[in-house]
Amino acid sequence: MGASWEGFALEMVLRVLRPAEAYFWATHSGAELDLLLTHHGRRFGFEFKYSEAPRVTRSAHTAITDLQLDHVWVVYPGEHGFPIEKKISAMPLTRVAEFPSLSPGALALTLETVWKRA
Repeated sequence: MGASWEGFALEMVLRVLRPAEAYFWATHSGAELDLLLTHHGRRFGFEFKYSEAPRVTRSAHTAITDLQLDHVWVVYPGEHGFPIEKKISAMPLTRVAEFPSLSPGALALTLETVWKRA
C-alpha cells in the first residue's frame, strides 16, 4: 500500500505544480529524495510517506546539505501541516491542490503562503 500511495501522491504533486523539470535523486551511499524541483534558482525537495506521523530521514538531511535545498516537504495522508525541523515540513496531500502552477509565480512564495495558512 505504501509504495502505491507514494507513487499516487508524487503524480498529484507533478500534476498540480507542472514543473519544467523534475528529478529523483540518489547517492551511492543510499540517500535518496523522491522529488527534486528547481525554480528561479531555488531548490525544493519532496518526500512521500504513507504514515500518519511522518518523520525526518537521514536522506532528507543529506539532500538538504548536498543539494543546498531551500526546503523539503514531506507529503503524507494526514490532515494538518506542521514543521518537523528547520527547512523540513509535513504537508497533507489534500493541501497540494492549493499550489498553483509554477508558471505564474515562484514556487517558494506559493509554498510559504500555503504553509502560513496551515
